[in-house]
Amino acid sequence: MTTPARVRIGTLQIDASLHRFIEEDALPGSGVSSESFWAGLDAAVHELAPRNRELLLRRAELQAAIDDHHRAPGQSGTVTTDPSAHEAFLREIGYLEDEPDPFEITTGGVDPEVALQAGPQLVVPMLNARFATNAANARWGSLYDALYGTDVIPETEGRERGAGYNVRRGAEVISRSRAFLDAHFPLADGLSHVDVTAYAADADGLRISVGDRVGRLAEPEQFVGHRGAEESPTAIVLVHHGLHVEIQVDRTDPIGATDPAGVKDLLLEAAVSAIMDLEDSVAAVDSGDKVLGYRNWLLLMQGRLAEEVTKDGRTFTRTMHPDRTCTTPAGETLTLPGRALLFVRQVGLLMTTDAVLDRDGNAIPEGILDAFVTGLGSTHDLRGHSDLRNSRAGSMYVVKPKLHGPHEVAFTCDLFDRVETALGLAARTVKLGIMDEERRTSVNLRACIRAAQDRVAFINTGFLDRTGDEIHTSMLAGPMVPKAEMKAQPWISAYEDANVDAGLACGFTGRAQIGKGMWAAPDNLAEMLEQKVAHPLSGASTAWVPSPTAATLHALHYHEVDVWARQRELRHRDRAALADLLTIPVGRPGEWSADRRRSELENNLQGTLGYVVRWVDAGVGCSKVPDIHGTPLMEDRATCRISSQHVANWVLHGVVSLDEVEEALERMARVVDEQNADDPDYVPMAPSFDGSAYLAARDLVLRGTEHPSGYTEPVLHASRVARKQQLERTEA
Repeated sequence: MTTPARVRIGTLQIDASLHRFIEEDALPGSGVSSESFWAGLDAAVHELAPRNRELLLRRAELQAAIDDHHRAPGQSGTVTTDPSAHEAFLREIGYLEDEPDPFEITTGGVDPEVALQAGPQLVVPMLNARFATNAANARWGSLYDALYGTDVIPETEGRERGAGYNVRRGAEVISRSRAFLDAHFPLADGLSHVDVTAYAADADGLRISVGDRVGRLAEPEQFVGHRGAEESPTAIVLVHHGLHVEIQVDRTDPIGATDPAGVKDLLLEAAVSAIMDLEDSVAAVDSGDKVLGYRNWLLLMQGRLAEEVTKDGRTFTRTMHPDRTCTTPAGETLTLPGRALLFVRQVGLLMTTDAVLDRDGNAIPEGILDAFVTGLGSTHDLRGHSDLRNSRAGSMYVVKPKLHGPHEVAFTCDLFDRVETALGLAARTVKLGIMDEERRTSVNLRACIRAAQDRVAFINTGFLDRTGDEIHTSMLAGPMVPKAEMKAQPWISAYEDANVDAGLACGFTGRAQIGKGMWAAPDNLAEMLEQKVAHPLSGASTAWVPSPTAATLHALHYHEVDVWARQRELRHRDRAALADLLTIPVGRPGEWSADRRRSELENNLQGTLGYVVRWVDAGVGCSKVPDIHGTPLMEDRATCRISSQHVANWVLHGVVSLDEVEEALERMARVVDEQNADDPDYVPMAPSFDGSAYLAARDLVLRGTEHPSGYTEPVLHASRVARKQQLERTEA
């Protein structure tokens, strides 16, 4: 790529395209002066970058001490049977810190979606405007569409999905939807929604006709309001467990015309919040990529993000949905949010960006730039200059990934202090979401929360990154169990429980979200509907989903489970044991057959190659990648991290040989090539095996012990930059 033009302001050198975006798009209407923004960024870079480097050095020091400990004669593998000795060692080196005295968070000014509503949470790559708009609009979803268009209803004979409407399949959708209404919005006097012939509003609330009989809700307060005429409303709005449901009525609609009550759909409040991601799900390696993400965030905060979409042969512009209104039983207008409350996930501490150079010509920490530019974008919403408001409470919500321990959390709070000062925002406007996805954070979670007790609004478990860090931290302890066995290990259940325990003990109920991780198989939603109820049952007030459709289906779980009642129950259970959390998942290779080792190796390598080739060659940071069996799975850098680290661990301990890995890499590259054969832009890895993507995947695996914390970013970024330079030369 050509050397970018730069603009010097103060001691900083700013990429011209970033400077133009800030000056021409982000600053106008923000209430922030150019001088304040650039001076604040300049000061933050030179005050905080040295601390950023020190924190990364501390990570490396602790990892070196742990490696030396496991490398010592007689140590390898023994710590797994003696967690107390392992705990003592970790305390001695300062990895495990003293737990703070009991306390509760004091975070204020949070929106109901964070404090009072339990429901699904979407995570989408912010560089993709279509995905971002879809996620913002996923606050409401059609239950009819979610059931009809997925595998939740099996495609048994006569119920297949096809080009036209299948009446029998539709009847199953309607039957399940009526069962949902009966379960959570029951009628009095033994009546059923199945038999309703009309819904109407009157002075007494919701009037329900069942033939000649008039019925009412068993719990009349569940009726929130209606739209349209009282006698023939177009929508009936109900509420249960804090989530709203619209019974949509239209007797002229093809579906409504066949329904006794004229019901054409049930619209469920689904993704009450959504995370716009600048981290694991994006491939942002230069100023152009960063500006694309920053621009989308700005437009979201202005309520103006739109994208042209072609679907079913029709082209249209998709915009952000307005709020929804209805008339209450008292005759007043009630406004309900039409969009998910939007969070932004910024990058962690590891990476730097040459979009801005410091006074010495060095690339600055990328997380500092993210904090300032997305903060600037949020001022448009915070100061009421948006066409469609995001936070009604006047807060900005930032999810910060890959933090290692309380000192890094404290550093992040200091960064946010500087952002608020530079942008003229009230203290603690920027709320912090702590990703509990690194081992050092998990074992010190309460201390991490204490470091941000006046601005933390979210904690979340992430199984994949957490497993990747589990492997890397204890890389020398011994060979790790196969991935399929990892969820059965003592540490993982302790990790999931300890996260909820910490949130409840620190007063998150009614103040902040406790979250759980992603459902990774977006086409297997019947399985999701069966299994993901475990997340609200665990006490989590939110959990990640891969699509708006999945959000609609996952919303059913929050009607099934009263999360706040569940949290009250869980406050009285015994805490998850630290000894379990510190039990390293070392396996017994002697019990693994050659076929099992080969299968595990192939699965890891195929997944790594399938993800990396899209990241490096196409700049796609998150997508459905077929696994070795052809099942589409949502892959991002977290999945790549665990797969590559797992192979690196097995190579280190001789479970598989280097020759076996090299041979399997080439064989799996051919499999990935075949899976992508229908993509006209795809560049095969075989037979040369010398492309940037293949070499990047090979590096992640064979040098996995050397990469900081096992992170994939440095290798992927360098390889993507090289690929973009190659494409630029070709086009020239």
